[in-house]
Amino acid sequence: MTTRNPRRPIAVYGAAGHTARFVLAELKRRGLPAVAVGRNPATLPVDVPARAAAVDDPAALDAAFAGCAVVINCAGPFLDTAAPVIEAALRAGAHYLDVTAEQASALDVFERFDAPARAAGVAVIPAAGFYGGLADLLATALLGADGAADELVVAVALDRWWPTAGTRITGERNTVPRLVVADGRLAPLPLPAARSTWTFGAPHGEQAVVELTFSEVVTISRHLRVRGLRAHLTQSSLDEIRDADTPPPAATDALGRSPQRFEMVVQARTGDGVRRATARGQDIYAVSAPLVAEAAQRLVAPGFDRSGALALGQAVDAADFLRALAPLHLELA
Repeated sequence: MTTRNPRRPIAVYGAAGHTARFVLAELKRRGLPAVAVGRNPATLPVDVPARAAAVDDPAALDAAFAGCAVVINCAGPFLDTAAPVIEAALRAGAHYLDVTAEQASALDVFERFDAPARAAGVAVIPAAGFYGGLADLLATALLGADGAADELVVAVALDRWWPTAGTRITGERNTVPRLVVADGRLAPLPLPAARSTWTFGAPHGEQAVVELTFSEVVTISRHLRVRGLRAHLTQSSLDEIRDADTPPPAATDALGRSPQRFEMVVQARTGDGVRRATARGQDIYAVSAPLVAEAAQRLVAPGFDRSGALALGQAVDAADFLRALAPLHLELA
């Protein structure tokens, strides 16, 4: 394992985007050096060092990531950006994180980049944000690092979903059929999607939900032994994101967050016993920033010795990681 200087900068790719701005601000808050990387230098932040690199320009990516300890990819659709950015991160000897909600992208990363990441002595961690990463952490904290469950259910309530332009572009690009876990294996999501109700805490209460899976199915099934894994989203949230007239998020506080409130529940059934872990907070895009920043900080910490393509819950102590984000970023129950 190559020793890494924790003061080497962290590259944030897609730095002109909505989520990346939160990531750069969180890195600054933690005192971690950062480099903003993106296609168009005119749109990059001016308060941190910036480097221009298009995703289809390997030489420019190599120059942009040179000397960096970690690359955080915030540029979707990740079906298009993950592979070339990971390849450049590996050439730079840098760890890799992204915030994809795309199952196909996360699955491709696990299948293609485990051996190359091990050979390079780095960790490659897809889907480390709100979708994928947070549910994986909750499930791992609930079940244990080598845990198992007969059934795992993830339920997400959003009081509103104001989608970013990137979310809309990704939705149009990502037409790959969604997956669940059935009988211990990845399987197509049954259609039509099941509808039911779920009782969340305040302010959401009882909500109509629709079965809709994101990258958490791929990250959790990567390392936890679950016979069945399904996920549900509030129907009103799906309706909003499908409505072309729904506006993008607008900042309403000093941190630039929208007023959106979320709750994520992971419920595990083993035999006759049922356990739950819950996280609540504000703004699903903004909360991805402390998730990946905390991960990056741990990747460069002395003693970190994991390599390969890993789910976030595999790479870190999940319970300790979640405690580090509470109560500033997450309310845990």
